[in-house]
Parts: sequence; structure tokens; C-alpha cells
Amino acid sequence: MNKTEQHKKAVIDALEKSLGVVTTACKSVGIGRTQFYSWLKEDEEFSKQVKDVENIALDFAESQLHKQIQDSSTAATIFYLKTKGKKRGYIERQEIEHQGGITIEPKDWV
Repeated sequence: MNKTEQHKKAVIDALEKSLGVVTTACKSVGIGRTQFYSWLKEDEEFSKQVKDVENIALDFAESQLHKQIQDSSTAATIFYLKTKGKKRGYIERQEIEHQGGITIEPKDWV
């Protein structure tokens, strides 16, 4: 394994420890954010590993939300329902989706 590959592996490990915080991971490994984003853009395998870490961090955050709901946190329950319960009517604003295009003539703007 060459030096670059060792650095990439170290970055992935650091990302796991920092729950995906790029700046923290880069500082702990001693590389710049520019280098990180260059690898992310150019190396498909590295990019996949970073996405896997992002999913781990998201899973962790969701588990913490569920713990708060179990602890009777009203705010956590409301947040969950607003984000996951939209199809059941738990929304504060109406969202409208449309498939067609609407043409507005400049004279209609006035």
C-alpha cells in the first residue's frame, strides 16, 4: 500500500471517529480539505467509502432521535412526525407538486 492509499485509509478511519466531519478528519490525519475533495472527486472507491461513513453518521443521528422520542421528548416526536409522517398529514405547510410547465409572459410580471 503506497503513502497516498495509507492517507486515504487514515482519513476514512478519522471520518468514522468524527461522525463524518471532514475538517476534523483532515486535521487529525494532516491533510488539507482540498486534497480530501480532490480524492473524493477522482477516486470512486474513496468516494464510496466516504458515503458509507455519511450513512453511518446518519444512522447514529436517527438512533439518537429515536432515543429522545422514547424519553418522551415532545420536540423530537414533532420533528419525526414532520419529516417522516408527511404522508399521514403531519405537515405545517401545504406542498404542491406539478408536472407541467407554466409560461409567463413578461407583460404578466407588471
